[in-house]
Amino acid sequence: MSGPLSGLTIVELAGIGPGPMCSMMLGDMGADVIRIDRTTAHVMDRFADPKYAVHNRSRRSVSVDLQKKEGVEVVLRLIDKADGITEPFRPGVAERLGVGPDICLKRNPRLVYGRMTGWGQEGPLANAAGHDINYISITGALAAIGPEEAPVPPLNLVGDFGGGALYLVVGVLAALLEASKSGKGQVVDAAMCDGAASLMSMFFDMTAIGRWTEGRNQNFLDGGAHFYGVYECACGHFVSIGSIEPQFYALLREHAGLTDADFDAQMDRKAWPALKEKLKAVFKSKTREDWCNIMEGTDICFAPILTMAEAPKHPHNAARNIFVERHGVTQPAPAPRFSRTPSAIRDAEKAEIADLTSAWKTGR
Repeated sequence: MSGPLSGLTIVELAGIGPGPMCSMMLGDMGADVIRIDRTTAHVMDRFADPKYAVHNRSRRSVSVDLQKKEGVEVVLRLIDKADGITEPFRPGVAERLGVGPDICLKRNPRLVYGRMTGWGQEGPLANAAGHDINYISITGALAAIGPEEAPVPPLNLVGDFGGGALYLVVGVLAALLEASKSGKGQVVDAAMCDGAASLMSMFFDMTAIGRWTEGRNQNFLDGGAHFYGVYECACGHFVSIGSIEPQFYALLREHAGLTDADFDAQMDRKAWPALKEKLKAVFKSKTREDWCNIMEGTDICFAPILTMAEAPKHPHNAARNIFVERHGVTQPAPAPRFSRTPSAIRDAEKAEIADLTSAWKTGR
């Protein structure tokens, strides 16, 4: 196996969304991740061909019925020899199944036990159902995203993947590092509401010092400013600009022909709405391809807005192999990159339970 986590074994109790993404990243980085699948497919996976389940790549899997004593024993044998485990259940479910942290840490004191929930292990909402959109709603994140008329869900990037999966990865790795020194494991409580709130740190900072106004489309990073936003082109496609710094703004004016003296008032919030309307007309005068020829590669902070079908074909993405194709499926490549121990997508194995448990019994 390649990757900086080669030699580590992680048991993943299967879930959807942030749990699988966490395991995908650990597996891409070299950890031997063994996914414990349900014996019946989850409603969100029921009609999917496994080759399209990108988040389930880079790990082995076994189907185990955790409602049966024998199934629980299979998982506990795996945990005995593992470095970590991740579980996606509501609070108390793992305990009721017999694979909670007390039991697992008693059997394997060095184990890092990662828990992925939306609301966390305690609190008034801990046992309520929810999804990404709900977790980011109570943190101030969703209220700040979108046009003035109404908030717009930013896919499920902020709660599930940003505030959930990435924080679970960081937490598990930090606990594994500490365990390598202390010889003791611990529980990592990664809640999507916690992570989403943490991602909002800079905006709470700017609010405290008076640089951020409550409400959408009124600030320099939420589409309120004319120099940081999205513009439609003559062809119906869109481009983005982020010319915040004065030198970048000067280049925007130069390349877009913004000679109107009104554009001198870059940081005058009162002038932004009128300047945005003027800039809309400018960008609407040429196609996206025209603007790419004029601005792409400059310090304007410019990029064409590409669809998922277009993104893999962009020259920069292609040069860096940001997207790869496996089994006929185009998908994002592993990230981040390592100079000496590169990450890689590994083919998954569907292991037979009997063979796997036999190997663990005999210590192979």
